[in-house]
Amino acid sequence: MAQLTIKDIAKICNVGVSTVSRAINNEPGISDKTKERIMQVVQEFHYIPNNSARNLKMVESNTIALIVTGIDNIFFQSMFGQFEVELRKMGYDFLLHAVSWREDVVTVATELMKEKRLKGMILLGGQMERPEERLDALGIPYVLCTVAHSADYPMPNCPWVGIDDELEGYHTVKYLIRMGHRDIALVAGQEADNAVSAQRLAGYKRALQEAGIPFRPELVAFANPDVTDFSPENGYLGAKKLIASGVKFSAMFCMSDLITVGAYKALDEAGIRVPQDCSVIGFDGIELSKYMCPGLTTMHQPIEEMVKSSVELLMQALDAGEKPKQKIYQATLIERDSVTKREES
Repeated sequence: MAQLTIKDIAKICNVGVSTVSRAINNEPGISDKTKERIMQVVQEFHYIPNNSARNLKMVESNTIALIVTGIDNIFFQSMFGQFEVELRKMGYDFLLHAVSWREDVVTVATELMKEKRLKGMILLGGQMERPEERLDALGIPYVLCTVAHSADYPMPNCPWVGIDDELEGYHTVKYLIRMGHRDIALVAGQEADNAVSAQRLAGYKRALQEAGIPFRPELVAFANPDVTDFSPENGYLGAKKLIASGVKFSAMFCMSDLITVGAYKALDEAGIRVPQDCSVIGFDGIELSKYMCPGLTTMHQPIEEMVKSSVELLMQALDAGEKPKQKIYQATLIERDSVTKREES
Protein backbone atom coordinates (compact mmCIF):
# COMPACT_ATOMS: atom_id res chain seq x y z
CA MET A 1 0.00 0.00 0.00
CA ALA A 2 1.29 3.48 -0.85
CA GLN A 3 2.38 5.73 1.99
CA LEU A 4 -0.60 7.64 3.43
CA THR A 5 -0.45 11.42 2.96
CA ILE A 6 -1.66 14.17 5.23
CA LYS A 7 -4.48 14.82 2.75
CA ASP A 8 -5.60 11.20 3.09
CA ILE A 9 -5.74 11.51 6.87
CA ALA A 10 -7.74 14.75 6.57
CA LYS A 11 -10.23 13.00 4.28
CA ILE A 12 -10.59 9.99 6.59
CA CYS A 13 -11.17 12.22 9.62
CA ASN A 14 -13.36 14.67 7.68
CA VAL A 15 -11.24 17.66 8.73
CA GLY A 16 -8.96 20.13 7.02
CA VAL A 17 -5.31 19.52 6.25
CA SER A 18 -4.32 22.34 8.61
CA THR A 19 -6.21 20.60 11.44
CA VAL A 20 -4.28 17.38 10.84
CA SER A 21 -1.03 19.34 10.79
CA ARG A 22 -1.83 20.96 14.14
CA ALA A 23 -2.64 17.61 15.68
CA ILE A 24 0.58 15.99 14.44
CA ASN A 25 2.67 18.93 15.60
CA ASN A 26 0.84 19.19 18.94
CA GLU A 27 -0.30 22.74 18.25
CA PRO A 28 -3.33 24.42 19.88
CA GLY A 29 -6.55 25.28 18.08
CA ILE A 30 -8.33 21.91 17.90
CA SER A 31 -10.44 19.95 20.38
CA ASP A 32 -9.02 16.99 22.31
CA LYS A 33 -11.60 14.73 20.70
CA THR A 34 -10.58 15.70 17.17
CA LYS A 35 -6.90 15.42 18.01
CA GLU A 36 -7.43 11.97 19.49
CA ARG A 37 -9.29 10.77 16.36
CA ILE A 38 -6.52 12.07 14.08
CA MET A 39 -3.75 10.46 16.12
CA GLN A 40 -5.63 7.14 16.08
CA VAL A 41 -5.63 7.21 12.28
CA VAL A 42 -1.96 8.21 12.25
CA GLN A 43 -1.07 5.19 14.40
CA GLU A 44 -3.43 2.81 12.62
CA PHE A 45 -1.93 3.52 9.22
CA HIS A 46 1.63 4.03 10.54
CA TYR A 47 1.77 7.51 9.03
CA ILE A 48 5.27 9.01 8.97
CA PRO A 49 5.38 12.81 8.48
CA ASN A 50 7.55 13.88 5.59
CA ASN A 51 9.48 16.50 7.50
CA SER A 52 11.51 17.70 4.55
CA ALA A 53 8.38 18.31 2.49
CA ARG A 54 6.56 19.83 5.44
CA ASN A 55 9.39 22.21 6.24
CA LEU A 56 9.70 23.18 2.59
CA LYS A 57 6.01 24.05 2.54
CA MET A 58 6.39 26.16 5.66
CA VAL A 59 9.13 28.36 4.24
CA GLU A 60 8.19 28.49 0.58
CA SER A 61 5.20 30.12 -0.99
CA ASN A 62 4.44 31.61 -4.35
CA THR A 63 1.46 33.67 -3.27
CA ILE A 64 1.04 37.45 -3.38
CA ALA A 65 -1.92 38.83 -1.42
CA LEU A 66 -3.93 41.88 -2.41
CA ILE A 67 -5.34 43.14 0.90
CA VAL A 68 -8.21 45.55 0.25
CA THR A 69 -9.83 48.02 2.61
CA GLY A 70 -13.15 49.04 1.07
CA ILE A 71 -13.79 46.08 -1.20
CA ASP A 72 -17.25 47.45 -2.14
CA ASN A 73 -15.63 50.53 -3.71
CA ILE A 74 -16.16 50.36 -7.50
CA PHE A 75 -12.89 52.21 -8.08
CA PHE A 76 -10.95 49.45 -6.28
CA GLN A 77 -13.02 46.68 -7.86
CA SER A 78 -11.89 47.84 -11.30
CA MET A 79 -8.31 47.08 -10.26
CA PHE A 80 -8.71 43.49 -8.97
CA GLY A 81 -8.61 41.75 -12.33
CA GLN A 82 -5.63 43.80 -13.48
CA PHE A 83 -3.69 42.93 -10.33
CA GLU A 84 -4.37 39.24 -10.88
CA VAL A 85 -3.28 39.39 -14.53
CA GLU A 86 -0.04 41.26 -13.75
CA LEU A 87 0.91 38.97 -10.86
CA ARG A 88 0.16 35.78 -12.79
CA LYS A 89 2.28 37.08 -15.68
CA MET A 90 5.13 37.24 -13.18
CA GLY A 91 4.47 33.64 -12.16
CA TYR A 92 2.81 34.30 -8.81
CA ASP A 93 -0.42 33.00 -7.33
CA PHE A 94 -2.98 35.69 -6.50
CA LEU A 95 -4.95 35.97 -3.27
CA LEU A 96 -7.63 38.63 -2.72
CA HIS A 97 -8.43 39.39 0.91
CA ALA A 98 -10.92 41.99 2.17
CA VAL A 99 -10.43 44.03 5.34
CA SER A 100 -13.25 45.99 6.95
CA TRP A 101 -12.80 49.57 8.11
CA ARG A 102 -13.16 48.35 11.70
CA GLU A 103 -10.21 45.96 11.46
CA ASP A 104 -6.55 46.79 11.94
CA VAL A 105 -5.02 46.09 8.55
CA VAL A 106 -1.55 45.31 9.91
CA THR A 107 -2.94 42.73 12.32
CA VAL A 108 -4.91 41.13 9.49
CA ALA A 109 -1.86 41.21 7.21
CA THR A 110 0.29 39.57 9.89
CA GLU A 111 -2.17 36.72 10.42
CA LEU A 112 -2.63 36.21 6.68
CA MET A 113 1.13 36.16 6.12
CA LYS A 114 1.58 33.42 8.70
CA GLU A 115 -1.38 31.37 7.52
CA LYS A 116 -0.63 31.55 3.78
CA ARG A 117 3.17 31.87 3.97
CA LEU A 118 2.95 34.88 1.67
CA LYS A 119 5.77 35.83 -0.63
CA GLY A 120 4.66 39.45 -0.60
CA MET A 121 1.61 41.71 -0.30
CA ILE A 122 -0.01 44.76 -1.84
CA LEU A 123 -2.26 46.84 0.40
CA LEU A 124 -5.02 48.65 -1.48
CA GLY A 125 -7.09 51.49 -0.02
CA GLY A 126 -7.65 52.53 3.57
CA GLN A 127 -5.53 54.86 5.66
CA MET A 128 -2.32 54.29 7.60
CA GLU A 129 -0.02 56.56 9.59
CA ARG A 130 3.72 55.80 9.41
CA PRO A 131 2.98 52.33 7.99
CA GLU A 132 6.64 51.42 7.60
CA GLU A 133 7.05 51.31 11.40
CA ARG A 134 4.77 48.26 11.57
CA LEU A 135 4.87 46.72 8.11
CA ASP A 136 8.67 46.49 7.91
CA ALA A 137 8.55 44.16 10.90
CA LEU A 138 6.63 41.58 8.84
CA GLY A 139 9.80 40.65 7.03
CA ILE A 140 8.28 40.30 3.54
CA PRO A 141 8.11 42.81 0.68
CA TYR A 142 5.00 44.99 0.46
CA VAL A 143 3.64 47.93 -1.53
CA LEU A 144 0.91 50.41 -0.62
CA CYS A 145 -1.43 51.39 -3.45
CA THR A 146 -3.76 54.38 -2.95
CA VAL A 147 -3.38 53.98 0.82
CA ALA A 148 -4.08 57.40 2.31
CA HIS A 149 -1.91 59.19 4.83
CA SER A 150 -3.19 62.19 6.74
CA ALA A 151 -2.14 65.78 6.24
CA ASP A 152 -0.38 65.61 9.62
CA TYR A 153 2.22 63.09 8.44
CA PRO A 154 4.69 63.15 5.55
CA MET A 155 4.77 60.63 2.74
CA PRO A 156 5.59 57.22 4.27
CA ASN A 157 9.12 55.92 3.77
CA CYS A 158 8.03 52.76 2.00
CA PRO A 159 6.93 51.61 -1.49
CA TRP A 160 3.81 53.67 -2.24
CA VAL A 161 1.77 54.27 -5.40
CA GLY A 162 -1.03 56.80 -5.81
CA ILE A 163 -1.87 60.42 -6.49
CA ASP A 164 -1.37 63.67 -4.58
CA ASP A 165 -4.93 64.30 -3.37
CA GLU A 166 -4.32 67.91 -2.35
CA LEU A 167 -2.78 68.77 -5.71
CA GLU A 168 -5.51 67.02 -7.69
CA GLY A 169 -8.25 68.67 -5.64
CA TYR A 170 -6.57 71.97 -6.49
CA HIS A 171 -6.47 71.11 -10.21
CA THR A 172 -10.15 70.13 -10.17
CA VAL A 173 -11.36 73.41 -8.69
CA LYS A 174 -8.91 75.45 -10.74
CA TYR A 175 -10.56 74.00 -13.87
CA LEU A 176 -14.01 75.10 -12.68
CA ILE A 177 -12.64 78.58 -11.98
CA ARG A 178 -11.17 78.72 -15.51
CA MET A 179 -14.65 77.86 -16.74
CA GLY A 180 -15.92 81.04 -15.10
CA HIS A 181 -17.33 79.61 -11.86
CA ARG A 182 -16.85 81.36 -8.53
CA ASP A 183 -19.67 79.92 -6.41
CA ILE A 184 -18.42 76.34 -6.24
CA ALA A 185 -20.14 73.86 -3.94
CA LEU A 186 -18.27 70.84 -2.59
CA VAL A 187 -19.71 67.47 -1.56
CA ALA A 188 -17.00 66.02 0.66
CA GLY A 189 -16.38 63.03 2.92
CA GLN A 190 -16.63 62.97 6.69
CA GLU A 191 -15.74 66.26 8.40
CA ALA A 192 -13.47 64.32 10.78
CA ASP A 193 -11.60 62.73 7.89
CA ASN A 194 -7.96 63.74 7.98
CA ALA A 195 -6.85 61.90 4.85
CA VAL A 196 -8.27 61.86 1.30
CA SER A 197 -11.25 64.12 1.96
CA ALA A 198 -9.20 66.56 4.02
CA GLN A 199 -6.49 66.80 1.39
CA ARG A 200 -8.90 67.33 -1.50
CA LEU A 201 -10.65 69.96 0.63
CA ALA A 202 -7.28 71.66 1.16
CA GLY A 203 -6.78 71.69 -2.62
CA TYR A 204 -10.26 73.21 -3.05
CA LYS A 205 -9.38 75.97 -0.61
CA ARG A 206 -6.00 76.65 -2.23
CA ALA A 207 -7.54 77.06 -5.68
CA LEU A 208 -10.12 79.50 -4.33
CA GLN A 209 -7.51 81.51 -2.43
CA GLU A 210 -5.23 81.70 -5.47
CA ALA A 211 -8.13 83.08 -7.52
CA GLY A 212 -9.04 85.62 -4.85
CA ILE A 213 -12.34 83.86 -4.06
CA PRO A 214 -13.24 83.77 -0.35
CA PHE A 215 -13.79 80.32 1.17
CA ARG A 216 -17.42 79.92 2.27
CA PRO A 217 -18.07 77.05 4.69
CA GLU A 218 -21.77 77.03 3.76
CA LEU A 219 -20.81 75.74 0.29
CA VAL A 220 -19.27 72.55 1.75
CA ALA A 221 -21.50 69.55 2.53
CA PHE A 222 -19.81 66.90 4.65
CA ALA A 223 -21.04 63.32 4.83
CA ASN A 224 -23.30 62.28 7.68
CA PRO A 225 -21.41 60.15 10.24
CA ASP A 226 -23.49 57.06 9.40
CA VAL A 227 -23.05 57.38 5.62
CA THR A 228 -20.20 55.97 3.52
CA ASP A 229 -18.05 58.88 2.35
CA PHE A 230 -17.65 58.21 -1.35
CA SER A 231 -21.11 56.85 -2.11
CA PRO A 232 -24.23 57.86 -4.07
CA GLU A 233 -26.09 58.21 -0.77
CA ASN A 234 -23.60 60.81 0.41
CA GLY A 235 -23.93 62.65 -2.90
CA TYR A 236 -27.71 62.65 -2.72
CA LEU A 237 -27.90 63.82 0.90
CA GLY A 238 -25.09 66.33 0.47
CA ALA A 239 -26.60 67.94 -2.62
CA LYS A 240 -30.05 68.05 -0.98
CA LYS A 241 -28.51 69.75 2.04
CA LEU A 242 -26.90 72.41 -0.15
CA ILE A 243 -30.09 72.97 -2.13
CA ALA A 244 -32.25 73.21 1.00
CA SER A 245 -29.88 75.76 2.56
CA GLY A 246 -30.68 78.22 -0.21
CA VAL A 247 -27.00 78.95 -0.84
CA LYS A 248 -26.33 79.87 -4.46
CA PHE A 249 -23.81 77.90 -6.50
CA SER A 250 -23.15 77.52 -10.22
CA ALA A 251 -20.87 74.48 -9.98
CA MET A 252 -20.40 71.45 -7.76
CA PHE A 253 -17.24 69.44 -7.10
CA CYS A 254 -18.06 65.93 -5.91
CA MET A 255 -15.09 64.12 -4.36
CA SER A 256 -15.81 60.88 -6.23
CA ASP A 257 -17.75 59.81 -9.32
CA LEU A 258 -20.06 57.72 -7.14
CA ILE A 259 -20.95 60.84 -5.16
CA THR A 260 -22.06 62.50 -8.40
CA VAL A 261 -24.56 59.69 -9.03
CA GLY A 262 -26.51 60.73 -5.94
CA ALA A 263 -25.93 64.45 -6.55
CA TYR A 264 -27.41 64.14 -10.05
CA LYS A 265 -30.60 62.69 -8.56
CA ALA A 266 -30.92 65.43 -5.93
CA LEU A 267 -30.37 68.17 -8.51
CA ASP A 268 -32.90 66.59 -10.88
CA GLU A 269 -35.53 66.34 -8.13
CA ALA A 270 -35.03 70.05 -7.41
CA GLY A 271 -35.43 70.96 -11.09
CA ILE A 272 -31.79 72.03 -11.37
CA ARG A 273 -30.41 71.14 -14.80
CA VAL A 274 -26.88 69.86 -15.38
CA PRO A 275 -24.97 71.70 -16.76
CA GLN A 276 -27.30 74.57 -17.70
CA ASP A 277 -28.05 75.55 -14.10
CA CYS A 278 -25.23 73.79 -12.30
CA SER A 279 -21.99 72.32 -13.64
CA VAL A 280 -20.85 69.09 -11.95
CA ILE A 281 -17.40 67.53 -11.86
CA GLY A 282 -16.45 64.19 -10.32
CA PHE A 283 -13.27 62.39 -9.41
CA ASP A 284 -11.78 58.93 -10.20
CA GLY A 285 -12.82 58.41 -13.83
CA ILE A 286 -14.65 55.11 -13.27
CA GLU A 287 -16.27 53.41 -16.26
CA LEU A 288 -19.75 54.38 -15.06
CA SER A 289 -19.00 58.09 -15.44
CA LYS A 290 -19.17 58.05 -19.24
CA TYR A 291 -22.64 56.47 -19.20
CA MET A 292 -24.21 59.09 -16.94
CA CYS A 293 -26.57 61.62 -18.47
CA PRO A 294 -25.14 64.08 -19.17
CA GLY A 295 -21.72 62.44 -19.49
CA LEU A 296 -19.68 63.27 -16.41
CA THR A 297 -16.63 65.49 -16.57
CA THR A 298 -14.17 63.95 -14.13
CA MET A 299 -10.57 63.69 -12.97
CA HIS A 300 -9.35 60.26 -14.06
CA GLN A 301 -6.93 58.29 -11.91
CA PRO A 302 -4.59 56.13 -14.06
CA ILE A 303 -5.71 52.74 -12.77
CA GLU A 304 -3.74 50.55 -15.17
CA GLU A 305 -0.49 52.44 -14.59
CA MET A 306 -0.91 52.36 -10.80
CA VAL A 307 -1.52 48.61 -10.84
CA LYS A 308 1.55 47.95 -13.00
CA SER A 309 3.76 50.20 -10.88
CA SER A 310 2.61 48.50 -7.68
CA VAL A 311 3.52 45.09 -9.09
CA GLU A 312 6.84 46.37 -10.49
CA LEU A 313 7.87 47.83 -7.13
CA LEU A 314 6.99 44.58 -5.41
CA MET A 315 8.99 42.56 -7.95
CA GLN A 316 11.99 44.84 -7.46
CA ALA A 317 11.83 44.24 -3.72
CA LEU A 318 11.46 40.48 -4.22
CA ASP A 319 14.20 40.12 -6.84
CA ALA A 320 16.77 42.65 -5.75
CA GLY A 321 15.76 43.86 -2.32
CA GLU A 322 15.73 47.42 -3.60
CA LYS A 323 15.11 50.34 -1.27
CA PRO A 324 11.62 51.86 -0.95
CA LYS A 325 10.35 53.97 -3.83
CA GLN A 326 7.25 56.06 -4.36
CA LYS A 327 5.39 56.54 -7.61
CA ILE A 328 3.07 59.54 -7.65
CA TYR A 329 0.74 59.87 -10.63
CA GLN A 330 -1.25 62.82 -11.92
CA ALA A 331 -4.97 62.66 -12.53
CA THR A 332 -6.16 63.52 -16.04
CA LEU A 333 -9.11 65.76 -16.78
CA ILE A 334 -11.76 64.07 -18.92
CA GLU A 335 -14.12 66.70 -20.33
CA ARG A 336 -17.61 65.54 -21.16
CA ASP A 337 -20.97 67.30 -20.92
CA SER A 338 -21.56 68.05 -17.23
CA VAL A 339 -19.51 71.27 -17.07
CA THR A 340 -20.25 74.37 -19.11
CA LYS A 341 -18.50 77.71 -19.28
CA ARG A 342 -20.21 80.38 -17.21
CA GLU A 343 -20.42 83.71 -18.95
CA GLU A 344 -19.72 86.78 -16.86
CA SER A 345 -22.90 88.66 -16.03
